[in-house]
Amino acid sequence: MRLLLVEDDRILGIGLRSFLQTDGHVVEWCQRVSEARALRAEPFDMLLVDWQLPDGSGVEWVRSLRREGDTTPVIVLTARDRLSDRVHGLDAGADDYLVKPFDPEELCARLRALSRRAAGAPDSRLQFGDVSLDLDARCAYVSGARADLTAREWALTEALALRAGRLVAKTDLEALVLGLDGEVASNALEVHVSSVRKKLGRGFIETVRGMGYRLN
Repeated sequence: MRLLLVEDDRILGIGLRSFLQTDGHVVEWCQRVSEARALRAEPFDMLLVDWQLPDGSGVEWVRSLRREGDTTPVIVLTARDRLSDRVHGLDAGADDYLVKPFDPEELCARLRALSRRAAGAPDSRLQFGDVSLDLDARCAYVSGARADLTAREWALTEALALRAGRLVAKTDLEALVLGLDGEVASNALEVHVSSVRKKLGRGFIETVRGMGYRLN
C-alpha cells in the first residue's frame, strides 16, 4: 500500500518509514499539517497521522478531510491515551487509534485489517476469476498455484485490487506503485503491468486506452 505518514518526531518518523518500507509499503513522510495538505492531491491507500503537530492538530485535519468527503482510511498515532481522547479522535473521522509507544508489528496488523475492510473482504482473500489474492500474506495464486510476484508487481496488483471495478488513472497508479521516486524509468508502470499479466493472465488487468487500468 501507499501510505502517508504525518509524524513530526524525526527519529520515530525515520524508524517507522524504514520499517513500513521493509514490510512492503510505499511511504511518503512529512512532519507538518501544511505538508500533509500539499500531498493530498496525491493518491494514498492509508493515512497515519500524529495528533500534535508543529503547525496544528492532525485530528482536526482529519476532521476537515471527512467534511470534504475524503474517505481514505486513517489511523491516528498519538501519546494521548485518555478515553476522552480516543473518543474524540474516532469521532473526528479516524478509523483506528494507536497509542504511543507501540510495536510496529501491531501497526502493520492494523493496516492489514483496515485494508481488508476497505476492500470489502470478510477475510484476507480476494477472488478475480481463477486468480486469488491474499492481502495479508501478499501472495497471488492462479488456479491454486502460487505465482511469484516481485514487490513492485504485488504493489501494482494490490493497488488495483483495493479499487476493484474502478478505473485507476495511469498517473494515480504510478504514484501508488512507485511513489515520488524520481529515479524510475518513464515506462516502469507499463513494464510492471506486462509482467503481472504474464504471471496472472493477460486478461487480469484491463487497459482503458488513454485513461488507465482496472480489475473487474
